[in-house]
Order: sequence, then structure tokens, then C-alpha cells
Amino acid sequence: MTFSQKFQDLPITELLALSEEKDSQPARKALEQNHLALRDFAALISPGANKMLESLCAKSQRITRQRFGKVIRLFAPLYLSNECINNCKYCGFSRDNPIFRVTLSTNEVLTEGRALAAQGFRNVLLVAGEHPKFVSNGYLADCVRTLRPEIPSLSLEVGPMETSDYKPIVEAGAEGLVVYQETYDRALYSDLHTAGPKRDFDWRLDTPERAHAAGFRRLGIGALFGLSAWRLEALYLAAHAEFLLKKCWTSQLSISLPRLRPNAGEFEPLTQLTNRELLQLICAFRLTFPDVGLVLSTREPSKLRDGLIPTGITHISAGSHTEPGGYTGAGKESIHHTERGRIVALTKGAPPVTEHRRTNATGQFDIADERSPSEVAALVRRLGYEPVWKDWDTSLCS
Repeated sequence: MTFSQKFQDLPITELLALSEEKDSQPARKALEQNHLALRDFAALISPGANKMLESLCAKSQRITRQRFGKVIRLFAPLYLSNECINNCKYCGFSRDNPIFRVTLSTNEVLTEGRALAAQGFRNVLLVAGEHPKFVSNGYLADCVRTLRPEIPSLSLEVGPMETSDYKPIVEAGAEGLVVYQETYDRALYSDLHTAGPKRDFDWRLDTPERAHAAGFRRLGIGALFGLSAWRLEALYLAAHAEFLLKKCWTSQLSISLPRLRPNAGEFEPLTQLTNRELLQLICAFRLTFPDVGLVLSTREPSKLRDGLIPTGITHISAGSHTEPGGYTGAGKESIHHTERGRIVALTKGAPPVTEHRRTNATGQFDIADERSPSEVAALVRRLGYEPVWKDWDTSLCS
């Protein structure tokens, strides 16, 4: 059975009622247990549990240190392309957005990768929009193969593929695949995705399972908070995590909790997840899934990230750019402008490069924490943790 098949049978109404409980007693009972179920997770994200956030934080921090030690793993996204055939109302790369686009050549990808390696990164996430003309499995395998001597740990966040299409990428050296469902609200998903293959809700939902079958040893899932009601999203995300931990148990699992950020489409959040609720959500996931990695990106502002890191986070990005060529300006000679998916001639040339950027290519969203990787690493040390730039050493496998 796939998760899309199980999805319809989840007791979501019962769980949602538990997650809206204002009495803190169910959360107190959950907090006393060592092995939690989805019912307990629902209690831990309830308004009643929010009243005892200090206790949740203390136990979450203790469990994280027991399972992961006092280390924080650092990674950086490397955007390969902002071309996309999907029309997603909330995404800066959406097909109909009139933006400046480019797909980096493998040599340009290598230039970007070497710049990240020079900053210390040995763990990089390759990101691209979904466009088979520009971003094929052959292109992705070539990028991985080119970067592998420079970056020992490579993961991808790209459009869903068949298992057979993933296998050459794994063979080229990719370790992980990240795919966010964006929203688990099926009706809202249909409304937000108006064109392109991403409209297929179930196909996207089962992507981690196909990736596991292809041999990826790391899987990442998440929901984009700011679309549907946050407790509903969290419950589905927790159910998805529970399913994958059982079915895809040979792969390590990580969970991301990104909040919607400003982007080229100027889409406004439909719902809110407050800072306090985000903290509560992190603790709930840590207590329910003690061995799962929890990821915090530069979508969040620096002061908030500093406060959240000790509560249960295991992976953070640093010095991020969400536009292709953002680290070195690679590919800026090949930038073109599109309107409603069609390339439009640059009659007046590209706009000037703005401060803190090296290229005119449009980013997927605005980041909030603009500190350099070295500044973030220094902060991690001040918090009493050790920043880890890679998860393993290739010498261990030789």
C-alpha cells in the first residue's frame, strides 16, 4: 500500500478534534510517555499544549541531545534552474510569473559548487524547477557526477520522477531526495496548482516511496505553512512521516517546516503559523519522532533561528541564495525573460544587479537570515553546539 492509498483512510477528523483541545491534560499525558502515537502528536500541537510550552521545550531539547548529540549539521541550497512548466500560485518560479530565468551548465554548476566548498560546505541540496526541456534526469545525473569530487554529500529537490529515472541519479552519487507536498489539503492543492504535472496530488504524495525504491538513503518531506490550517497540515505531515519510517526504514528521514516567504508572484499567505506555534510544532515532532532530522532554513529571521536551534533542530541552511548563479554570478550571460511561459526579448537589457546579489536571475523566494556561513557557524558554537559541515567521510567507505 502506498501513502496515497492510505491517505483517504486516515482518522483526520478525530485527530483534528484532538489537536484543537484547549484542555492541557491530554498533552500532559503525552508528555509523560516515551513512545508517542499520532493521537499524542495531535495533543502536543493543541492550544492546551501551548500553555505548557516550557515543559515541551525542555524534553525536546533533552531528547535531541540524547539522539543527535550537541551538533548542528550545516547545508546550502544550490539552485540549478528556475525554469518551470508548473503554474503554482504561491511560487516565485511559477510558469506565468514574468521573471528572469536561467539553467546553469554543468561547468557553471561546478563553479557554484566550488564556491560553496570554499566556504566549508560538504552537504549541498541541488534545487531546480520542473521543466523536462531544461532539467532532465540526464542533466541532473551530470550535475551530480560533476560535483561529487567537490561535495561528498549531495541531495536533490526537483520535480517528481519515476523510480527508473531516479536510479541514474543515485548511481551518479546523489544520496538524498527532498520533496514537499506543499499542502496536504487536497481541495486547496487543486486550487493552487492550475497547470503542469504538479497538479497530480497523488503522484507527488508517493514520490518519497519511489525515491526509496531507487536507492536514495536520505528522504526529506515537509509542508509549506501559510497555505492551509497549520494543525491540519501538521497532522497529515506526521502521518506521512510515520508511514515512511515503517515502509522506507532503510532511508534516513528529515522533516522541514518552512513558512511562506515573499516571492515574485506576490502571493499572500492564506493562514498564519506564529513563532510560538512554530516552536510548539518543532517540539511536537521531536517528541513524537525522536530519531528524525528537523530542518530549519534561512526562510526564518536570524534571531528566531538562534532561539529555535536548541529546541530540537538538527539541520540548518546558511548563506543561502535561491536564484541560479547566486553564489558566483555563474550563468548571468544566458539569462532570459519569460512571460506566461514564453521567452520575451530583452529590449532594454536585464535590470541592474541589486545589492548582495551576483546575478539578475530571479530567486524562488526572499530569504530572511542573510548571515554568512561563517557567522552562522560562530553562532552555533556560541550556543554550545558543534557545527558539522558533512555527515560522513568518503574515506570510511574506501
